[in-house]
Amino acid sequence: MAISEQVLAVLDVKFAALLPHLDERQRRLYLATEAEALGQGGIKAVACLAEVSESTIARGPGRAESLGRVRRPGGGRKPAVECDPGLIAALEALIEPRELGDPVSPLRWTTASLRDLAGELAAAGHPASAPLVGRLLHQMGFSLQGLAKTRAGIQVPDRDAQFRHINTTVERFLAAGLPVVSIDAKKKEPIGDFARAGRIWRPQGRPVMAPDHDFTYEDTPIAVPYGIYDLAHDSGWVNVGTDRNTVAFAAASLRHWWMERGRWDYPGADSLLITADADGANAAGSVLFKMDLAAFRDEPGLSVRVAHFPPGTSKWNKVEHRLFSCIIHSLRGQPLTSYEVLLQTISATRTKTGLTVEAVLEENDYPTGRKLTKAERRAVAQRVTRDEFHGEWNYVITPRDPEAPSAGR
Repeated sequence: MAISEQVLAVLDVKFAALLPHLDERQRRLYLATEAEALGQGGIKAVACLAEVSESTIARGPGRAESLGRVRRPGGGRKPAVECDPGLIAALEALIEPRELGDPVSPLRWTTASLRDLAGELAAAGHPASAPLVGRLLHQMGFSLQGLAKTRAGIQVPDRDAQFRHINTTVERFLAAGLPVVSIDAKKKEPIGDFARAGRIWRPQGRPVMAPDHDFTYEDTPIAVPYGIYDLAHDSGWVNVGTDRNTVAFAAASLRHWWMERGRWDYPGADSLLITADADGANAAGSVLFKMDLAAFRDEPGLSVRVAHFPPGTSKWNKVEHRLFSCIIHSLRGQPLTSYEVLLQTISATRTKTGLTVEAVLEENDYPTGRKLTKAERRAVAQRVTRDEFHGEWNYVITPRDPEAPSAGR
């Protein structure tokens, strides 16, 4: 029979009043007596309330006659570090080669498991259990921690200067009422009943169900989100492709955004600033990207200026933390069972600062393997005017010379 809460409350009051005034032998006898009086479950309940081990209570009555004395203060089993003064030093020696944290930091961590460390200590003549190793590590300032991706890579020359250059250019365009967009593609997503990381609010005991293993096949539909973030209007346009993230897809996404949103949001605009990463489909060194930008530029007659972020700095691109981070939050914990679910979820993304997002489906094919002839490369080079400051990152796509041969697409 379960012990009632009322009985446990009474015991708790009695323990608080009596135990501080009893010696070790008396505490054992008293606790064992109370546990025996409670019957089934009494030992566990009393041990929990008195904060002692169950074995201490269990052997209390049986050893009552043999407990002729009470241990003097300081008696009992000595701490492991007192019995083995070299234990801490041996543990430090094991951890030092594996340690990843700053030795002077209040929080350090190690990749070896407690069981492995205990085994190596025993082999070195320092017997210790895994729980003991865990307690010692906590006392030494170690803790279990996940990986934090915060360390920046090798800085490229003029990295910060390029940031300032981009910022100045953006401010100039915005002050003139001209469009500024940040572009990038996100990783492809499988469409189907696949589990997704994150948690969402659901009725108690009714989680969204998904298979315990996710297997994709060649015919599994995929979604390739290409995002265009409009800095002035705090709005996002996501072109969801069903094929590949290629240069042609990036240019088509820009063209789609301009025809559906850009030209209406910026009537009469004669210039467009694009900020992009230095790699991927919109890479700074891609001649194909520049050629497709030139074709895009000729259709609305826009002057297109491009500013690339230095390599390894994509997280500073506005589309990442102003658009994609919000979309990922909307998609958490929800299987993307169809393109319609993906589009509706992306389009429902909102923020308290006013972000709005529109998503459309792009079902065209974008094969890889496009090649340019030497004549096409020369024609593209003639259309690119590079800035004096890092022209590989900053350039303008100029109008096509009517007398020059077309570069094609």
